[in-house]
Amino acid sequence: MRPRNPEQTRRRLLEKAFEEIHRDGFQAASLDAILEGTGVSKGALYHHFPSKRELGYAVVEEVLGEHVRQAWLEGLRGTDDPIGFWQTHILETANEATLESIKLGCPINNLAQEMAAVDEGFRTRLERIYGEWRGAIADSLRRGQASRRVRSDLDVDAAAAFLVAAWEGCAGAVKNSQDMQLGWTLIRGLQDYLELMRPERGTDRRTT
Repeated sequence: MRPRNPEQTRRRLLEKAFEEIHRDGFQAASLDAILEGTGVSKGALYHHFPSKRELGYAVVEEVLGEHVRQAWLEGLRGTDDPIGFWQTHILETANEATLESIKLGCPINNLAQEMAAVDEGFRTRLERIYGEWRGAIADSLRRGQASRRVRSDLDVDAAAAFLVAAWEGCAGAVKNSQDMQLGWTLIRGLQDYLELMRPERGTDRRTT
């Protein structure tokens, strides 16, 4: 018999639950499928997560939150050229898209659309992720202003909120259309917006 590793068991449950929720949505996700996919007993599941709702909350906090931190926040916090980071990152993300990822869509956006209006626990947890994301963007834009790579008159909080909403909107539109050509059209529009955030040579107030 393999020695018990509670943390490993818990992580397996979270990862499988994420897969089920991403594919089918939280309400349709099957606990039986999660148990079958992990080989974990129902008793062990309920030891770690007293209810399906608590399992879903943990997926948001520990899986989706970590995904956003790794995919976006680490890069944003390490740059003073946030516009360049965004332009590069969204192109890389789009180039890595597969038919399956287009069909499934953004897991955070999916859950927000499904659960925000019906479960306050999901809504508040998802909003914390979105808030952390917006905050990291705003901070990076301030650093960009200090390094004169972002317009000094830009409202960084408004721009951060728009960028998150625009990116999530792109994901939703592409998921619904199942058409990556639409995705590239939307990305070009987002790239154009990002270019407008750069200082125009000779017109930034701090250079005059």
